[in-house]
Amino acid sequence: MTNFQGIVHGKCPKCKIGKIFESKGNLFLLKEPKMHSHCTNCGYRFEKEPGYFIGSLYVSYGLAVAELLTLFIIINPIINSVYWILSIMITVLILLSFFNFRNARTIWIYIFQT
Repeated sequence: MTNFQGIVHGKCPKCKIGKIFESKGNLFLLKEPKMHSHCTNCGYRFEKEPGYFIGSLYVSYGLAVAELLTLFIIINPIINSVYWILSIMITVLILLSFFNFRNARTIWIYIFQT
């Protein structure tokens, strides 16, 4: 399994078998995604130190900008109202928040794997 496949499937960066997240979370039930502290297969520790995942906020920001820029390029020729475009973009941003949370943390773990 490549690193890209491991990130997409949320697998451990060391063994690529154990899952990083216990649950995916649910935006509509206001349940956030839960992480394992260690890999269930190899014991790899995901959080290296307190505050380790603060840097993943930058990754999450980059994902959100890429998603919203793509959405803007797609809907701008179709919709001429700035208010409708902003409301659609904010709605999509909220709906993708848990997706960005999980993927940003997974990418962050893969960037700094040892």
